[in-house]
Amino acid sequence: MATLYTRTMFQKFEQELIQSTACFLELKTEDASKVVFNVSERKNWETRVAEVVYVKDSDHASCSCKRFEFVGIICKHILALFRRDQIEYMPDKYILKRWKKTAKSGLVSDANGNEIKDSADPGLLIKRSTMSRLASDVVEDALMCEEGCELLSETLKSLQVKLKLLKDGPSNNEVGGSSSQTQYMKDPKRVRCNGGSKRVTGAKEKAMKRGIRHCRECGHIGHDRRQCPRNVNTP
Repeated sequence: MATLYTRTMFQKFEQELIQSTACFLELKTEDASKVVFNVSERKNWETRVAEVVYVKDSDHASCSCKRFEFVGIICKHILALFRRDQIEYMPDKYILKRWKKTAKSGLVSDANGNEIKDSADPGLLIKRSTMSRLASDVVEDALMCEEGCELLSETLKSLQVKLKLLKDGPSNNEVGGSSSQTQYMKDPKRVRCNGGSKRVTGAKEKAMKRGIRHCRECGHIGHDRRQCPRNVNTP
């Protein structure tokens, strides 16, 4: 495997191979088409059990931890089965071309058949590997019980929706987007001032406030009682 894998992937494979020595296989069921094993491992003071299914007709083994599907490298549980069966060479179906030293000699495709560019950002590949490892560990923990599987399934569905929204970007109806419908501004609401409204004052009242004298006889302004026309004797 060291002659096939890149240095980084071989180190990951080597870890899986070493950890496979601590796995114990137990035959669960067997029929004419397949054999099912429970593979247990003691880790962090608890026993974790994975299920390995070997299909006889296709000569293919799969594991419930889904590490091969997530990361693209064979898991310790299947390696434990291969060690028991004394398989000396890894079957080609478990060696993905994109992790081989000769990957650049041809086109590399993903699970959907899309071409993977060789000029991809190395940092992106590191992130992919890191997240794949994390996802593999989460799946392995969830398989410990039925409640864990349901919780992980609901969480992944919710996460998938959020990632799709993040990928698509804000919709036209959100802030910053454009809309085909014209938006009209309404007049602001009228707000009454605090306190009562001012009373309109007449000239007489204004004159009194300014200190202007007014006639006590007729009540008019501009003269006093002595000068009031009413008191002036006509010839």
